[in-house]
Amino acid sequence: MDDYGASTYGDRVADVYDEMVVEMGLDTEGTVELLAELGGEGPALKLAIGTGRIALPLRDRGIRIHGIDASEAMVAKLREKAGGTEVPVTIGDFADVPVDGRYRLIFVVFNTLWALLSQEDQTRCVRNVAEHLTPDGVFVVEAFVPDPARFDRGQRIHARTVASRRVVLEASTHDPAAQRVSAQQIVLEDGGGIRMYPVEIRYLWPSELDLMAQLADLRLRERWGGWYREPYTGEGRHVSVYELDR
Repeated sequence: MDDYGASTYGDRVADVYDEMVVEMGLDTEGTVELLAELGGEGPALKLAIGTGRIALPLRDRGIRIHGIDASEAMVAKLREKAGGTEVPVTIGDFADVPVDGRYRLIFVVFNTLWALLSQEDQTRCVRNVAEHLTPDGVFVVEAFVPDPARFDRGQRIHARTVASRRVVLEASTHDPAAQRVSAQQIVLEDGGGIRMYPVEIRYLWPSELDLMAQLADLRLRERWGGWYREPYTGEGRHVSVYELDR
């Protein structure tokens, strides 16, 4: 997508993002519980803070939290929520980690590290994260384990939701050489027309992420298959915890 930029996804999806979270069944409670345990009293830094799905519950637990996001539209939705105006947010590219200070917990969830569309940007992000960790700090990444078999001849159409008056489709193309996926989430509603939400990602294999971490003087401390410390099997998703190796 030639006109796709760092803020495109957030700007387009901000008005409906919270509804999509509910529709996808994301486990916010389990995510917050483990992050709170790993981060202690903080401070914590959320890369791509969005509408505050994870940041606000952490704040409600007394954890000092800061966020970064490229989309002012997403941050505006955060500001509308209780406590949202009290969370400091830096508008910018989270690959740069453009904040001061060090954090006990820095985290990026639900594949969002993949929103950085080159290996160089992803590596730069991990390196910058390492520079902002406290000596006892951790960097937590949640992502799916890539599954190229989902695609047939480099493409896929998937029905995510089928209801009596609403259908949500996902149409995507896959470039295995670049590890890139271009997708559109297409919402069809009775009487509501058609809405489209573009998504561009560069997926990462866990082993590739481990190497990026190693180059940034980080080491893998734990890897689980989910937020309840399920065993990692090499399929589904992973929650990876890195610490400084210095």
